[in-house]
Amino acid sequence: MRTVGIIGLGLIGGSMAVDLKRRGFANKVLGVEKEPLNAMAAEKIGLVDRVVEYEECIREADILVVAVPVGAAVGIVCDILDHFASGQAAASPSASLRDPVRANAPEEAAACPDWKDKIVIDVCSTKEQVCNATKYHPCRKQFVSTHPMAGTEYSGPWAAMPGLFDGRACIFANSEESAPKAVKTIEELYGALNMRPLYMDASQHDVHTAYVSHISHVTSFALALTVLDKEKDEKHIFDLASGGFSSTVRLAKSNPDMWVPILTQNRDNVLRVMDTYIEKMKAFREAVADYDEDRVRSLIEEANRIKKIIR
Repeated sequence: MRTVGIIGLGLIGGSMAVDLKRRGFANKVLGVEKEPLNAMAAEKIGLVDRVVEYEECIREADILVVAVPVGAAVGIVCDILDHFASGQAAASPSASLRDPVRANAPEEAAACPDWKDKIVIDVCSTKEQVCNATKYHPCRKQFVSTHPMAGTEYSGPWAAMPGLFDGRACIFANSEESAPKAVKTIEELYGALNMRPLYMDASQHDVHTAYVSHISHVTSFALALTVLDKEKDEKHIFDLASGGFSSTVRLAKSNPDMWVPILTQNRDNVLRVMDTYIEKMKAFREAVADYDEDRVRSLIEEANRIKKIIR
C-alpha cells in the first residue's frame, strides 16, 4: 500500500488521483495545488484525501507525480530530486563526516527515513528537456519520465474523470536511466490505470508528439482564429457549424498555460511539422485554384490512407 502525491490537480493529475485510489494502487493520495480555488475544489469533490503543502507532500509520499505545465515541471522534478539527495545524506550514519549541517538537523530525515525508495515521475508531453536536466543528478535513478497519451480540451480539477486513461498508451522516455525497480513500480502504476507501456528515447518521443499531438493543436488554434475573424462580418457562421467543425476546432479550447510552454520546449520539431503542413495546404490551395479536380481527388485519396492506421 502506497501514498501517492500529485503535484498539480488538473485534468491529468486529478484523473490519476481518482483511479489510483479507486483501483487500489494507493491507499492514500495527497495533493499539492497552488491555486486556492482549485485546491478547495479538489478536496471538496474528493480527488485527493488531503491537499497539503509541497514540502509535506515530498516527505510523506512514496511516489510523486509532477502534473504541472511543462514550463514549471522541469524545475519541480529537479527540486524533488534535490530533496531526495538531501534526505538520503541527512539520514546516513556517516552524514556528519560529509556535511555537519545536515548531520545536526536529522529531523527531516527522521520524518521520512526511506528517501532512497521514493520515486518521482512527470507526465509532460515533451520529454527531452526534463531528461537532459536530470541526466547527471545523483538521484536520477529515482526519476521515471512518462507521458500518458490521454486528455481532453478541458482543464482544472473539475475536468478530472475516472477511466480517462483506459486503453491508452503511456510513453516511458529514457527508462534505461532509471532504476529497474522504479520502472517496474511505475509500470504497475500505469497498469492500474489500464494503460499499455511504450519505451522510446526522449528526443524520438518529442518528434513523434509534434506530429500526432502538437500540430493538431496548432491547426485547431489557427482554424478557430480564422473562423472567429470571419464571424466578425458574418454573424450566422456559428449557426451553421456542424459536428465536423466542432470536432476539428475542439482542441482550440485548450488552456494556453499548458500549450505555450509545450510549443516553446518542442519548438524545432513543431516548426518542421508546421512547414510540412503548410506545404500540404499549398498543394490543396493550388489544386483548388486551378480547378484541378483530379489533383484534389488524388490529395484526398492519399489522405484517406489514414483510415488504415486510425479507425
